[in-house]
Amino acid sequence: MRNKPAANSAPDYVFAGLVVLLTVFGLVMLTSASSDLAEARFGNSFYYLNHQILNGLIAGVVGFLIGAFFYYRKWEKFAVPLLILNIILLILVFTSFGLTAKGASRWVDIGGFSLQPAELLKLTFFIYLAAWLSKSGERGKKFFTGFLPFMILVGAIILLIVFQPSTTTAAIIFAAALATYFTAGGRLSFLVAAVLLAGLGLSILVYFTPYRMERITTFLNRDTNELEEGYHLNQSLMAIGSGGWFGVGFGQSTTKLKYLPEPVGDSIFAVIAEELGFVGALLLVLAFLFLVLRGLSIARAAPDNFGRLLVTGFITLIGIQAFINVAAVSGLIPFTGVPLPFISFGGTALAVFLTMSGIIVNVSRYR
Repeated sequence: MRNKPAANSAPDYVFAGLVVLLTVFGLVMLTSASSDLAEARFGNSFYYLNHQILNGLIAGVVGFLIGAFFYYRKWEKFAVPLLILNIILLILVFTSFGLTAKGASRWVDIGGFSLQPAELLKLTFFIYLAAWLSKSGERGKKFFTGFLPFMILVGAIILLIVFQPSTTTAAIIFAAALATYFTAGGRLSFLVAAVLLAGLGLSILVYFTPYRMERITTFLNRDTNELEEGYHLNQSLMAIGSGGWFGVGFGQSTTKLKYLPEPVGDSIFAVIAEELGFVGALLLVLAFLFLVLRGLSIARAAPDNFGRLLVTGFITLIGIQAFINVAAVSGLIPFTGVPLPFISFGGTALAVFLTMSGIIVNVSRYR
């Protein structure tokens, strides 16, 4: 580990500002999307907002500040222990410490505090991957010393997530890992082989799991499933369509009341489109696009491979997840069930995305 050099650039205030803007916007829209639901379920219209602040925002702000002021190269020496700890947490999901909701075991309860290890993995795994690939050099570009170990590592991580089950999260991590490997100099032929192999594995997984197959058939035949498995998708599309150009007004969504499943989670984009219209939804999409482009610019200007790969992994993951959420809620791809970064309800996810963003800001100081 080399000594910390003096920062030679101001932090990227545009990137940091976008993160703050998205986070504040997320809290505002979460309040709108959740108030009636929270009042009906808990007798407190601010229940979800309070939960998001206490279990996500506070930890996220701390993580952002640590990431922004803690020299990013020092994360290398913590890469292995952080990943090992995260893998242990992933395994604990399948034990008595695990919490199950809606047929999925994705949380662990430690001392009354619940968290999602798969969300934490988005941070710890890409710190490790950047550290490993930055040291691999030419060995990392070869099949037996680079690509094969990479696929074994990623495959093992993916299996732990798929068994929860959380297939879409696994796919997002896999795609961002491939982007990181390619940035490190991986051969295009290897990436094509990895995509084909993943496609084959996903096809087999979908074929042998009925609920995953239902998502595909619902996507292809949405008009014939309005009151069955296609209900969620159709309600999302109705919410988006009813918003028109400028929306029905903040807090005035009707589909969030009793009709739209997960209005505070996976489907919050539909509430945004209904209340703020096509213009508001488009501005949100453009904000994510600008955030990703700004992040990639920081990655290109990073002073070393570790910083470049670290930012690439983080920002591609954020971008892919945002795209999948918006595309699924809009009916462009099969419904997936992943949260919208910085916006959807979920304390662990918000804390992780803010910590990632802080680290990206720190890298921008050494351009």
